[in-house]
Amino acid sequence: MAPRKLILDVDTGTDDAVAIMLAALHPDLELVACTTVNGNREIEHTTENTLRTLDHIGRGDIPVHAGLARPIARLDFPIPRAQRDPGVHFVEMPLAKATSKVQATNAVDFLIDFYRNTTDAVTLVPVGPLSNIATALSLFPKLVDYIPEVIIMGGGHAIGNVTSSAEFNIWADPEAAAMVFAAGFPNLTLVPLDATHKAVISLDQCKTLRASGKPAAEAAAIFVEKRVEGYRNYQRLDNPDAAPIHDALCIAAMIYPEVITTEDYFVDVETEGRLTVGRTVLDVNKRAKRDPNAHVAMTANTALFGNFVLDTLINN
Repeated sequence: MAPRKLILDVDTGTDDAVAIMLAALHPDLELVACTTVNGNREIEHTTENTLRTLDHIGRGDIPVHAGLARPIARLDFPIPRAQRDPGVHFVEMPLAKATSKVQATNAVDFLIDFYRNTTDAVTLVPVGPLSNIATALSLFPKLVDYIPEVIIMGGGHAIGNVTSSAEFNIWADPEAAAMVFAAGFPNLTLVPLDATHKAVISLDQCKTLRASGKPAAEAAAIFVEKRVEGYRNYQRLDNPDAAPIHDALCIAAMIYPEVITTEDYFVDVETEGRLTVGRTVLDVNKRAKRDPNAHVAMTANTALFGNFVLDTLINN
């Protein structure tokens, strides 16, 4: 069976980097391209980090297109997450400086042109703020008809991580997120913190990754150890010796759909609330009388996720 094709839209910090390596290395996936956006770091760093990650695993052949440097509507863009939470994301990945170069075509133009002209089924996987996707939709609203599947890492129902109400990717550009959920994608899966907080890798698993001697596995161990340290200082978890790898869960779900359990809900995004801006509002009680617009992952299989990560990075 032919590999499943995907495009990753990333704001590459540590969890994005693990997702990139999984998508680029798994034999049943074909990473067509990466597009980058401002978020965990400024756009120049998220782009360089993406290039470094691909070069480190010998996949500098995968094109990288740089995207938006700020949200689509807010001039007062909050400082990137890594400045608010310096313990989790590197300014620049501790990998060799990239030798491959970013593509001349910007991310928005690339996405529009690619999907208008491809005859392949290519899943779009945005795991950062949705600025690129919303801008592409504003320029070409029919884009929704050309993308067969969208898997978004973002949001939270019972869990926030940047405020008590909101998850970072949605909070960083809430107008973009609201536009994407309202666009009418026929097959959209949302993977929020409620699921990704189950997608953890432990320090013991990092030892296994390091022992393999594989470049991707060793890099992932460095990233996870950094995340464990950061979470201990920034957001205490149930297991202080493990950390969630949020974005990687989207990649796992492409290979093992059963790694997440989803419910169909109507999802909207708060863009005005003083205390709730950036909150993903899930109509779990069907109060809005609106048809569901997303399959929402409400939990995840921790053991299956861990096995997927270790097997992919050690054996490929």
